[in-house]
Amino acid sequence: MELKKNRFELLSPTSFKPAGWLKNQLKIQADGLSGHLDEFWPDVKDSQWFGGKAEGWERAPYWLDGVIPLAFLLDDDILKKRVTSYLDYIISNQNNGWLGPEPTDYATYDMWGLMLAVKVLMQYYQISREERVLVAVENCLRRINSHIDVATLANWGQFRWFEALPAIYELYELSGEKWLLELALKFRTQGFDWQVFFQNWPIENPTSSHQWNYMGHVVNNAMAIKAYPLWWKLSHQPQDLDFGYEIMKKLDQFHGMITGVFTGDECLAGKSPIQGTELCAVVEYMYSLETMLSITGDPLLADRLEKIAFNALPAAFSPDMWSHQYDQQVNQVECSIKENRPWNTNGPDANIFGLEPNYGCCTANLSQGWPKFASHLWMKTDDNGMAAVAYAPGEITTMINDVNVSIELETDYPFREQLQFTIRADEPVEFPLLLRIPQWTEKASIKIADEKACNVEAGAFHRLHQKWEPGMKLVLNLPMSPAVSRHYNNSAAISRGPLIYALKIDEEWKQVQQELPNRELPHADWEVYATGPWNYALDIDVNSVNDKVSFSEMPMNSAPFSPERAPIKGVAKGKRLPAWKLENGSAGLTPASPVTSIEPMEELTLIPYGCTNLRITEFPVLEKTDRQN
Repeated sequence: MELKKNRFELLSPTSFKPAGWLKNQLKIQADGLSGHLDEFWPDVKDSQWFGGKAEGWERAPYWLDGVIPLAFLLDDDILKKRVTSYLDYIISNQNNGWLGPEPTDYATYDMWGLMLAVKVLMQYYQISREERVLVAVENCLRRINSHIDVATLANWGQFRWFEALPAIYELYELSGEKWLLELALKFRTQGFDWQVFFQNWPIENPTSSHQWNYMGHVVNNAMAIKAYPLWWKLSHQPQDLDFGYEIMKKLDQFHGMITGVFTGDECLAGKSPIQGTELCAVVEYMYSLETMLSITGDPLLADRLEKIAFNALPAAFSPDMWSHQYDQQVNQVECSIKENRPWNTNGPDANIFGLEPNYGCCTANLSQGWPKFASHLWMKTDDNGMAAVAYAPGEITTMINDVNVSIELETDYPFREQLQFTIRADEPVEFPLLLRIPQWTEKASIKIADEKACNVEAGAFHRLHQKWEPGMKLVLNLPMSPAVSRHYNNSAAISRGPLIYALKIDEEWKQVQQELPNRELPHADWEVYATGPWNYALDIDVNSVNDKVSFSEMPMNSAPFSPERAPIKGVAKGKRLPAWKLENGSAGLTPASPVTSIEPMEELTLIPYGCTNLRITEFPVLEKTDRQN
């Protein structure tokens, strides 16, 4: 058994320095819940992982999984010191290979906790390169190896078996010890067979009878997208490499949303835009795409990654990132505590903004979204080049042909079309530079130094292989045109480039549940109510969207993901539909298009989905005879 090589090599988070809006977004995160959970939230502050008596399974490792790259990307000395102290405690208190608190009953212990721990420690090793971290991981994997011989994988560990593979593979590549590949085979053999499940997939509708189950669980499905591309590295079977696409295709077909994710509140929930999507699923889908992208080198996976990162991810947080939702809705017109919501199995508070609405797993796990996106923007190619797989401002530094090279990207993308790269090096150096050209763009162009700009093919990596002089600049222009797509009940959604646009709804925030522990400001719970109308149908035509929607740029600011500070807005026309009403805190089911209305035509403001807290994204469409000429 041998491992197949990835198309792209992952780089340490310390090799990238975020800039511009991305750096500010990471700072907002560090100043919000992510950077402070260990100071007040018992499940982290008093975790058994750190010597306390609170939850001792997944929550502290979940938090570390996101806050480790966050601290080092920002080079935040205070946060780095705190994170390192927790990791030191975990490593120093390892007992005969076991990491973290030992269970009272080994036979029934769910191995997901240990699988998550080795994932966290290997991420820290990529930053620190400390031998003691590798030793701790190896000792833990040896303990797992013997443990699952007599207590096989079950529950979450059984359904997430593939999450152990990256740590196993990386340790194998460093040591060459064959028992590690045998351990990977054990995980595959004892784990749930997602391949058989999806080949005979039964969940074409919302999970039946509101019954919670592991197979339909939204986070398990988001994680499973990367399962078989990871297994392909060992199996070498082409069908394994391709199977992630099969999972994505079925999830899109039966549960997909315009935001690039799929519904699940908490299990798969169909195509209606008032079904929720769990925040854990958003960040895990991003990580699955980042992993799958490094293995395959497929630029279309990065298109999907950006769509989720720039839309679904920021929408799940308050603008200051001191509160988050468990479930977000594509059509979300109220965030309140109400019974009889349309959820499959979640509770009445699942879509409020708060500390731990519905369940605390997302509170622990939410931190990984932005930091891992930032640390996966650049990857090394298998021919010693660099690939810009996704775009946000910052600078990557690495060694190429024994020369220290950095590439700086200055841009306000995704809110603007232009990206300027500057190559810096200690001396002239030759290497291939791959720039991803999104599939959605038309007439994209690249201009190097003083040369004439040339058009490039969309939906592919454009390869530039040459000797790069220090200080050389190139400009990539990605024209963005509005587009209309059809969704539930023939509704319409508007996109432009990687951004989805939604109705801007006037809103009021109301603090609630102040009697609950740890709900003092700033980490409070909030309901959000619409103070303006939301029930509109669009005057739109798929074939003439440019004539019906106009866009204008607003001032760029340090915190773009908020309704008041959206850096771009659209203007469209529409009419109210008085019969489309609020039902139990959610918009009623979207009326089937086309619709008619005797209400006057109004001008509607659209802003990026990720800037909204309340929104209508999938609109009914007016009958042709009811439209404005």
